[in-house]
Amino acid sequence: NSWIDATRLGVTGQSYGGYMSNRIITKTTLFKAAVVDGGISNLVSFAGTSLYSSLMESEFGGSAYDHFAELWNCSPLKDVKAVTTPTLFLHGETDNEVPLSQAEEMYTALKKLEVDSQFIQYTGEGHGWRPDLAPRNRYDLLTRTIAWFDKYLKS
Repeated sequence: NSWIDATRLGVTGQSYGGYMSNRIITKTTLFKAAVVDGGISNLVSFAGTSLYSSLMESEFGGSAYDHFAELWNCSPLKDVKAVTTPTLFLHGETDNEVPLSQAEEMYTALKKLEVDSQFIQYTGEGHGWRPDLAPRNRYDLLTRTIAWFDKYLKS
């Protein structure tokens, strides 16, 4: 389409969309910036720390411990060395669905690879936004997201 500038594409997602955002930046350099909100980076560690362990077992046909190779093969962290996309990680501190460690693993890898990245942890937030904290935290998340994309996508 004529209205899409292929030199200024960003990608973002939350939860499964966060997983997909983590994954796609390991597969292409097309995106100039990424924002990952509550995303999975390592299905092996996720299987042992998330409350969704039974979902993992149904998806992979049995115990995660019998399917580490498959889980690792589908993990963004497996291919992290291919990432060049500057990435902002946003994650709730008390997230039991996608534990905070998922953001920490990907963020740490990108920092070690010297890919520009930031990690913001939201105190008291889980996988969604708590009504009592949401307005302040949601404003912060949206402001940071816009600033991150402005930094890398505006010419």
